[in-house]
Amino acid sequence: MNKNTWIIGFMLFAIFFGAGNLIFPPSLGLDSGQYFWPSILAFSLTGIGLPLLGVVVGALDKEGYIGSLNKISPKFSIVFLIVIYLTIGPLFAIPRTASTSFEMTVTPIAHTNSSLALFIFTVIYFLIVLYLCINPTKMVDRIGSLLTPLLLITILAMIIKGFIDFGSNSASKESELFTSNLAGFSQGFTNGYLTMDAIAAIAFSMIVVNAVKSTGLTHANQIFKQTLLAGVIAAVALLFIYISLGFIGNHMNISPDKIASLTAKDQNIGTYLLTTIATTGFGSLGKYVLGIIVALACLTTACGLIVSVSEYFHKIVPKVSYKVFAVIFTIISFILANQGLNSVIKMSVPVLSVVYPIAITSVLLILIARIVPTKPIAQRIPVTAVTIIAILSIVHTQGWIKLSFIDVLPLKEYSLEWFPIAVLFTIIGYIVATLVKNEQPIVYEKE
Repeated sequence: MNKNTWIIGFMLFAIFFGAGNLIFPPSLGLDSGQYFWPSILAFSLTGIGLPLLGVVVGALDKEGYIGSLNKISPKFSIVFLIVIYLTIGPLFAIPRTASTSFEMTVTPIAHTNSSLALFIFTVIYFLIVLYLCINPTKMVDRIGSLLTPLLLITILAMIIKGFIDFGSNSASKESELFTSNLAGFSQGFTNGYLTMDAIAAIAFSMIVVNAVKSTGLTHANQIFKQTLLAGVIAAVALLFIYISLGFIGNHMNISPDKIASLTAKDQNIGTYLLTTIATTGFGSLGKYVLGIIVALACLTTACGLIVSVSEYFHKIVPKVSYKVFAVIFTIISFILANQGLNSVIKMSVPVLSVVYPIAITSVLLILIARIVPTKPIAQRIPVTAVTIIAILSIVHTQGWIKLSFIDVLPLKEYSLEWFPIAVLFTIIGYIVATLVKNEQPIVYEKE
């Protein structure tokens, strides 16, 4: 493993390591009780394993996912990528950076999470974001390159002190949702959706591939190998942080009354746990330092996302300028951020519950096509089936329309009902493909 591999690995880690992701592991740890390990490992599977797989599979085609998804269907490709960019952009991820920053800085320091305070904070936050995005310079990259190491050092210090302060405590009490190892796995698996990293990998995989190519590698197998190694470096670092923070959260004794109080105030449990760890370990100064670094890291993340999403939409709609898209997406993000962190997360769940099964199925089908000769129809059939079942399932689960057959689907109780459908219709797709004579197997365009 050479120096360039390590550099790209840590770059990939920085792309995926959003400050907002820090709030989920300790919260899951607190909720999981005695089922911590199946929960956190399942969380790591969707929060780390799938993003790693997504980046690596993106290296199979010289055009990345645009090329791979086009082979399934050009219309599906553009619609799905638009949904992905909106999801990791103005609809959920960008608003979450602002609301997370607010709850990590203003709430613990000023002891308020009022709507007025959130409004004032987000006005200032998004004015800065818009200024930096309208006038793109290397400032954001430089700030990010400084803040990522600072955030890592802060988190590492907090983890070590957290183990000392809370590691000897007994595990938190079991919640109603975590009643077995399989139920814990299910909760962890779907909680991992909230990181949004697996779908972000689809959008950003070409960044990593291009970084690998810039080192002078040109052969497809070399690019694939270096991308994989860089991904493993990022995955190991993320795994350490997720398991450590989850373990500390699992051993924090938070009273039911305190949980009820936080819920009543609409304060996010994960941000409370993080600030508690920082305050217990390093006093008020630790809380302030963590909050400020997280807020600045969120700011640079928001800038990067606004730029990426605006550039993508300008590419597909060139008549609308980049700056117009940047303004539009900043305004949308501002409006949604003012719903509060818990509301942003709650709103994202139905969308992610549809997008993730489609994304996972698509990535796996692209990987299979690398190994087994595959006609486009063999991919279209399972993707269509999973899309339909994912939409119907969330419509039923949310109570919008009751569909009794959804409840009897295998693995429905674990929110994985789409998986048997994906397997079944993949088999059907390959059988149908043998009967279709006018289609040729997919060929991936490599350098």
